[in-house]
Amino acid sequence: MANPKTRGDRQALQKTMDAILDASRASKLESRPSPQSSLFAPTTSTLPNGISELVFDVPTHRRLDDLVLSAHLKENIEEFIYEFSHSALLRQHSVEPRHTLLLIGPPGNGKTSLAEVIATELALPLLSVRYDAIVDSFLGETANRFRRLIDFVATNPSVLFFDEFDAVGKDRGDSQETGEIKRVVSSLLVQLDRLPSHSVVICATNHPELLDKAVWRRFEVRVEVPLPGESELKAWFRKFENSLGASAGIDAQEFADCMAGESMSEIEAFTLDVRRKLILSRGKLTPAHAVGEILERWQRRLRKNVRNGDHGSELSGSETAARAAERKTNKGGAAARNLRQQKATRGTE
Repeated sequence: MANPKTRGDRQALQKTMDAILDASRASKLESRPSPQSSLFAPTTSTLPNGISELVFDVPTHRRLDDLVLSAHLKENIEEFIYEFSHSALLRQHSVEPRHTLLLIGPPGNGKTSLAEVIATELALPLLSVRYDAIVDSFLGETANRFRRLIDFVATNPSVLFFDEFDAVGKDRGDSQETGEIKRVVSSLLVQLDRLPSHSVVICATNHPELLDKAVWRRFEVRVEVPLPGESELKAWFRKFENSLGASAGIDAQEFADCMAGESMSEIEAFTLDVRRKLILSRGKLTPAHAVGEILERWQRRLRKNVRNGDHGSELSGSETAARAAERKTNKGGAAARNLRQQKATRGTE
């Protein structure tokens, strides 16, 4: 039976540490520059030599409001952030905050961005694990590196991010895997169990079916990050059009129809292409014309896929010419309708 005095000392120590962490977090939040001003601000790593080689110290500037998420996903992330931000209150009632999060979903839909957002909102550094620097051919060295990293994070509150987690969290029951990767998984699980709840662990995977069964129970929160739906695409378009300060030549529904089934990274790439074209035109193009030209580029890419046998059948020469004539009168809207038709054809064949 634990000595009451010892137990009281531990509780007092925990409360003191919580107070220090809360004060530090509040100070960082107050002094943190705005996202706009920090985009190109130089960053300096304060990681010790033994740790800096194991992780990337990732600059953070994205806030939760910067992302376009489904209502359910945003609610889950907000709850996680709120709960961790009020960890001192939870500990006063002998309850630990949840601090391990697994993000599941296809590539290019914001799993890494969500890790950045959580780090930004909690005013914690974001450390992205380098597998090439941690995993060694010698089991003992791999275990030592994991231990060294966890020891650092345990005493320096951070968001520890494992991208492509299935690379090191593979199912140990898979007969095709080597004994070495199985030992790496065992070592990782042991070290993760040691991590206290004042640091956050976020893991992202595109292949949850490859994860070891013992990995799943280590994550208190599991969230799916799906492809953007129609409502998210419309919301993204409205933010994009507002930032242009003029009509994009198409409406939100046309944009959503055109981009249905695309990942968020593809959608972001599309809008960035439009911005680049507008900037480089030096005022010669309107936003509607820039959107129309980028949509045409996407059409050419779809036609190339068709020629390579990837999707459907190629447009006939007469149909292409007719659409080109239509685009002359309505640059953005016609291109959007053409792209929407091609995507519909691609989806039905």
